[in-house]
Amino acid sequence: MDPNAAPAALRAPAQAPGPVPAPHPGAAPHPAWLQAPGHPVPPAAPEPLVRRVLVPLGTLAAVAAAFTYVGAVDPNHPGHYPVCPLYALTGVYCPGCGGLRSAHEFAHGHFLAALGDNALAVVGYGVFAVVMVVWLVRAVQGRATRFTMRPALWWGIGAVALVFSVLRNFPVGSFLAP
Repeated sequence: MDPNAAPAALRAPAQAPGPVPAPHPGAAPHPAWLQAPGHPVPPAAPEPLVRRVLVPLGTLAAVAAAFTYVGAVDPNHPGHYPVCPLYALTGVYCPGCGGLRSAHEFAHGHFLAALGDNALAVVGYGVFAVVMVVWLVRAVQGRATRFTMRPALWWGIGAVALVFSVLRNFPVGSFLAP
């Protein structure tokens, strides 16, 4: 017999396995790890529409505010935005060079000028718009959205950015330079 064991009168009685008692009305359901074996987890109540669309609309509002600022403060006038460090040190255009000018032109509806400043950024604006529409529609429908990309897609995006960056720095791709 273990000398440190509590006397039988002080030990908690063993409980027979059975269902976990239902919580009082309005309480959150029991987590799955608290459920008794063999009893299903009750479905959670759907989130209200406002809560479902809060994050996508917040993201859209932040991007709209950034575009509004860039549209109002012209990046063609020096002193408002920092200079690209790669271009300042080496004279080489990075994939983002001309992105602010592109956003400024895009915000004013000058789409061809935006393409001329940074075509890759304009493609990014389109991709962002599609992702936002999908995210908002799925949020309104109450369907979960998870954005994951396979490594091959990341490598593909990197390869496109690298080719774009190299091309815009050579005479053959001078039309891509800002």
